[in-house]
Amino acid sequence: MAITGKIGTSTLKALSPADKRINDTEIKGFHARISSSGAINYYLYYRINGKQVNYLLGKAGHISPVQARDLAKQKVGEVSAGRDVQLEKQALKRKIAAEKFTRFATYVENKYHPWLVTNNTRTANQIKNVLLKNFASFADKQLVDISAWDVEKWRSERKKQGASMATINYNVNTLKGALSRAVDWGIIESHELSKVKAYKLDNSRVRYLNDDEEVLLLGALRQRDKTIKAKRNSGNAFREQRGYELLPSLDNCRFADHIEPIVLIAMNTGMRRGEILGLKWTDIDLNIPSLTIRGEAAKSGKTRHIPLNPTVQQVIQDWRKQTTSKLYVFEGEEGKALTDIKKGWAKVVELAELEDFNFHDLRHHFASKLVMKSVDLNTVRELLGHADMNMTLRYAHLAPEHKAAAVNLL
Repeated sequence: MAITGKIGTSTLKALSPADKRINDTEIKGFHARISSSGAINYYLYYRINGKQVNYLLGKAGHISPVQARDLAKQKVGEVSAGRDVQLEKQALKRKIAAEKFTRFATYVENKYHPWLVTNNTRTANQIKNVLLKNFASFADKQLVDISAWDVEKWRSERKKQGASMATINYNVNTLKGALSRAVDWGIIESHELSKVKAYKLDNSRVRYLNDDEEVLLLGALRQRDKTIKAKRNSGNAFREQRGYELLPSLDNCRFADHIEPIVLIAMNTGMRRGEILGLKWTDIDLNIPSLTIRGEAAKSGKTRHIPLNPTVQQVIQDWRKQTTSKLYVFEGEEGKALTDIKKGWAKVVELAELEDFNFHDLRHHFASKLVMKSVDLNTVRELLGHADMNMTLRYAHLAPEHKAAAVNLL
């Protein structure tokens, strides 16, 4: 039960957990609370604009009763002048906390990246690497000092170095996203990167494999697999001679590693690279058979379902037999999705001697083959996950019935 008295050394010594609180008899609202463990805190209770507030003045042991009394008098005067000292204190705490992260590299490492990870952003590490590696020159800059002109100079230099406009756009948009989040958190008031307009890209490019190139690509996949398996056997023969522990044999595995199944899935489903790498075993139902691209893993943010042809069904069955991954179909570290296939994919393209062909072109190949086999454009749109028909129309010229209809108009 609360007691009253002048808060001082003697009254605090006599205060027991059963008392819970002592209200000062001289300063209205000034009181001290005691916890069940005996810890004592000083408070000032006040009302402002109809709101009740209990303001923490300090902890006994950190400040003396006299210091707490003087502070209480000071805050009473500020409240009487119309100031909400609690709100001011909270604002100051936020300002101090925000100032810890105003340096670009510190913000990315210690604030933005942990938030991405906590929110299950699949590309959290990729985003961090894009920011810290590509914008290394910004590392010691204050967030508020990163100007549109800085970014314009940066991307001009990147163009001179040969970076594609699509890559530059992606990097700049990633930077914009990081700074916009800093604004949301009150770390900076604003940023001016909205002035940096994205490069206009020619999205009409459609690169797909002709029949001969498709044969070359599939042959390159098998050749790479044979080479890896041969190296494994050769290495194990050497290990056996030296009495070393042998590496698991690949002889009974269809695939030497993840590259071939990923490429085959891309060719036969039109999935984006990120969608394939984010695929979980629970997303696949071979009884239907189909797989689900969850909204959080899709570029459009919308869930879609893709039927699986016999080729993909067999790929998934064979890969399931030889992999130890439990969560993701293609794992990097245990329990985490694979994030990079550049090296393996580059080797396949080199072996196949393909020109001007990147991984995303497998998606174009899938769509182009469907259209050339007279599949209607809306079905292609749904399979690709395009939000509207505009992106899908780039394949319209490949539809044989469209060409025939045009000629028949003569």
